[in-house]
Amino acid sequence: MGISKHLKFDSEIDAISTICKALGHAVRIQIMTLLWKRDNRTCGELVELIPLAQSTISKHLLELKKAGLVRIKNEGKKTIYSVEIDSIQIIKKYFSCYLSTIEIAEKNKTTVLTTKLKVGKNSHLKQYNYQFSHKKVTEKHLNFCRN
Repeated sequence: MGISKHLKFDSEIDAISTICKALGHAVRIQIMTLLWKRDNRTCGELVELIPLAQSTISKHLLELKKAGLVRIKNEGKKTIYSVEIDSIQIIKKYFSCYLSTIEIAEKNKTTVLTTKLKVGKNSHLKQYNYQFSHKKVTEKHLNFCRN
């Protein structure tokens, strides 16, 4: 039996990891999309829009709740689900910082995608080779990501 390392990351990185894991399923992304388009839906309303069993939708909603992506409000016998905006802001900030580093790299043409055609048995497949030069992050970019 192996020993696994437990690394300590800051709370924001842990939150991003949890959110990304929860969004790692297509049904959960669809649920979040439907909730984003119109907040305050019941599980039954989501079942009408997604052709899956109510129990399946409930399990996905539970995973989204555990990740802090949905808020639950009980109104009588109904449970109302809505998007947790604070969690969306965390992931939005992270991806905007991440994507801004890619844009800088593309402007400087330091990220190159080359394609090599295979010859032989699997000639219908392509091999992709990503080349990344070492990037230096500027103080301006770090300040942008911290805010």
